[in-house]
Amino acid sequence: MSTEGTPARLACLYTELVAFIVITRENGHRPMPDTPDPQPEPEQPTIYEIRIDGHLDREWSDWFEGLAVTLAEDGTTLLSGPVADQAALHGILKKVRDLGVPLISVNPTQPV
Repeated sequence: MSTEGTPARLACLYTELVAFIVITRENGHRPMPDTPDPQPEPEQPTIYEIRIDGHLDREWSDWFEGLAVTLAEDGTTLLSGPVADQAALHGILKKVRDLGVPLISVNPTQPV
């Protein structure tokens, strides 16, 4: 005689399920939601300020992927604007390196 569907077996399975849920929640895991998460919004590009030594002409803006070129009174150039992702940032920094100009700083900033 099989005891698969007996009330005792069902009670045992229910107890195991409850224990699993309690242990899962205590370990920081959450049960899966009944509805899917909404699609995340695409990440906004980060605004960067890249300061280099020396003055560049403003015509370099296109070569630096549209970053604004601002000449500072202290003899440095500030390249600023949105950068899509880390790969794009590395591409810009590679161009700075290829020009042979000293890199002074790279700072992410908050949009104004």
